[in-house]
Amino acid sequence: MIFLDSNIFEDFSTLLSKYIKRHVSCKEDAEDILQDVLLKIYNNIENLNDNEKIYAYIYKIARNSIYDYYRKQNKSNENYTPELEYFLDDETANREISRCVKSMVDYLPEKYRQAIILTEFQGLTQKEVSEILKISLSGVKSRVQRARKLLKKMLYECCNLEFDSLGNVIDFEHKTKDCKFC
Repeated sequence: MIFLDSNIFEDFSTLLSKYIKRHVSCKEDAEDILQDVLLKIYNNIENLNDNEKIYAYIYKIARNSIYDYYRKQNKSNENYTPELEYFLDDETANREISRCVKSMVDYLPEKYRQAIILTEFQGLTQKEVSEILKISLSGVKSRVQRARKLLKKMLYECCNLEFDSLGNVIDFEHKTKDCKFC
């Protein structure tokens, strides 16, 4: 059984508020949804037995509450769009950041871009890449490592990221509106 102390509850409240406000434009509605989500968490947390699943559990409640909000809106007006399904997917933040990273790859120096595309996007082993590029295995490892480091630097210059305990991106915010990657 899991119990949330007040500090953890406040931390979740802040993260959930950001998450909900990204998907619901009306500030008052977002705050109402947050209160609803927090109440659901408080009333049902004893049903969760695995600490590692707490983030997924909480964000599932939030996602479903946002979905319910738009379903109700759809009955009274046309605010609901098919794109909503995309925004309510658990993997939304990871998928959006993934798109940013893919565009960042184009800005890498050629030797790093080749190495990261062949290993990460085409699924080749580093040994296979060393044979294709006709360089040593340690040279490929070095290029892949440097490419990852450069991509990480570009990503952190572009966005503020929030991660769950498993390292998945659960929320992000662009630092500027004119990011050339996203």
